[in-house]
Amino acid sequence: MSDAVIIDTDPGLDDAIAILFALGCGRFDVLGLTSVAGNIGIEQTTANAGSLLRLMGSSVPVAIGAARPLRRESIDEAAIHGDDGLGGVVLKPSDAPPLPDAVAWMTEQLTSRPAHTVDVLALGPLTNLARLIETHPEAAARIGRVIAMGGAIDEKGNVGPNSEFNFASDPEALQVVLVARLDLTLIPLDVTRRVRADAAYLESLRGTAHGEVAAALLRAYFHDGRESRPLHDPCVMLFALAPDIFAIERMRLAVDLVDDPGAIRVTPDGWPAQVAMAVDTERALSLLRGGFI
Repeated sequence: MSDAVIIDTDPGLDDAIAILFALGCGRFDVLGLTSVAGNIGIEQTTANAGSLLRLMGSSVPVAIGAARPLRRESIDEAAIHGDDGLGGVVLKPSDAPPLPDAVAWMTEQLTSRPAHTVDVLALGPLTNLARLIETHPEAAARIGRVIAMGGAIDEKGNVGPNSEFNFASDPEALQVVLVARLDLTLIPLDVTRRVRADAAYLESLRGTAHGEVAAALLRAYFHDGRESRPLHDPCVMLFALAPDIFAIERMRLAVDLVDDPGAIRVTPDGWPAQVAMAVDTERALSLLRGGFI
């Protein structure tokens, strides 16, 4: 892992669990969070990010990012995450005001540190990263790794036939990121749908303050009373710490901007990326649990 990470996020239940893990496991140097509209609007995602930092006693900043996709309207996921994005789990608001410009803050972080020592862990639509690439390409070129949750290869989509929410929310941003040829790893539905929590796992997280909150968030994220929806975003953190848990394939990808916006296609004419295509579920859940107990 690089020396430090920026978490680009739209919390969101599974985002919140991922952030709590990253801040609580003691193995990430988190420089700050950049908010983006995705699961819900930018004001709420920014507020949620601040509340999670307050819960963890962290003084790192939240910087306000993109309020809408580059070139299209937003997709609303309040039906899954609730109007507050956290499924009704109440957290105290942050006392610290957010920074006003995520791209400017990211640029400062990337240019003030040695090149390739800051990773971006992208949990939502890639709008902030695309804006950074378009407006400050020299700073973007200094990123170590980009690990992004998004896409579907062999799995069906969860927005369109083959499109996944994060990429469907801003397919043009995904294209900008692919074309930039960063060190990019995608964590698609092919992996995240294999990582779910049952009631016994939920109970195993209890015992710490952030574990109690994670358990409550997981309970809100259950869809049938027996297990959670896929733990999409925590898989990004798990890959950053333990890539050997995942099976990675190098692919060349293109993005559909018209028929099924956000769907990614494997094609010889596409842009290179690494894609996680399998996961050791038991090891993944064990590593995740370790960040809460």
